[in-house]
Amino acid sequence: MTRSTGAAGSRADTAKLNRGFGMLAVLGVILVVAGVIGLIYTAAATLTTMLLFGWLLLVGGLVGLLHAVQARQTSFFWLGLVVAALNIAAGVVIIKTPEAAAEALTMFAALLFLTGGVFRLVGSLVVRGPQFGWTLVQGAFGLLLGILVLATWPSSSQYVIGTFFSLSLLFDGLGLIATGYGGRRVVGMVAGK
Repeated sequence: MTRSTGAAGSRADTAKLNRGFGMLAVLGVILVVAGVIGLIYTAAATLTTMLLFGWLLLVGGLVGLLHAVQARQTSFFWLGLVVAALNIAAGVVIIKTPEAAAEALTMFAALLFLTGGVFRLVGSLVVRGPQFGWTLVQGAFGLLLGILVLATWPSSSQYVIGTFFSLSLLFDGLGLIATGYGGRRVVGMVAGK
């Protein structure tokens, strides 16, 4: 009796794990589809990303404000209040002017690519470590990407943020599909023993 109860419990656990990994794969497919759509409609993806970012800042600022008010007896009250106010203000600005926010964020991203590329190039030439070639290529790629984005700025701001966000969705989705599929295979192999 105990053996049959244990086997039934084991099958239920296996089914639950399979469903969980299956849901990961389904979520991965949804993210891949969203990423592909975003790569096709990059301007819409950029605008959507900026609006989402603005709303996240606004909601996070409101939650931070609520937390600061609840913790008004602590020494971190003023810091929490200032951070919440800055998040709320930034969220409102981004929601009201998502195109200008996209331009500013694109400029910031281009400058990060440029400085990161220069530091990687110089660092790889100075250190000449075991990953010298890859670091050199990575630095050159970052430098080139920064130059390309800046050369077409501000018009590049219509597609850069959306492209990056869509690529992130695409690769995250592919990772979830691989995790879901691989997890189901491992569960099947373990359950088959």
